[in-house]
Amino acid sequence: MDFSLETIVLWAVPVVFAITLHEAAHGYVAKLFGDRTAEMLGRITLNPIKHIDPVGTILVPGLLLLTAKMMGGAPFIFGWAKPVPVNFANLRHPKRDMIWVAGAGPLANFVMAFLWALLMQAAEPSGIWASDGLLEMAQIGISINLMLMALNLLPLPPLDGGRIAVGLLPNRASYALSRMEPYGFIVILVLIAIPGALWTILGPVYKACAYLLSYVTGL
Repeated sequence: MDFSLETIVLWAVPVVFAITLHEAAHGYVAKLFGDRTAEMLGRITLNPIKHIDPVGTILVPGLLLLTAKMMGGAPFIFGWAKPVPVNFANLRHPKRDMIWVAGAGPLANFVMAFLWALLMQAAEPSGIWASDGLLEMAQIGISINLMLMALNLLPLPPLDGGRIAVGLLPNRASYALSRMEPYGFIVILVLIAIPGALWTILGPVYKACAYLLSYVTGL
């Protein structure tokens, strides 16, 4: 993998939109269920600039790409945007509505993967927008969004899957799981540091999401 301007653009566009629109989806669904915190702070927007975190959206993904280049392996992209503020106490039914607010992020990633798949079809040599560059960007967009979807579905707070699990579990188990939230990202970083560990966990989820996308799009 070279680090030409073209390569940076091909990766930057899908990564930035995958991470930032994921957060915007949380804010939009929170508004639907009664919490307008994100709306009042201007965070329900498709403008990536409103969501970019210099470290999580730019530095960390960039370092992971650089590491992949140096080691000659396939890049694993992990990152985050500025979290959209959600006041769960404002939700009409906090425990139940938390499930929908949390699930909005992974669903947004699946929708984006679907749109990138449509672009990929159009960018193929026989497509209406035949372009090698667009084709490669679309392929990256699909893989990035499916990876972030799979990662965020892990039942580990503060990931979306953890919040979904907190909303679904009985009160005692829900409380016990929610207490893990301060340590969730530490667990993720440890798994990233152990070669192959995170993919062992995410692989089946990623493949299931990819199969579902293939079924929906016919790819």
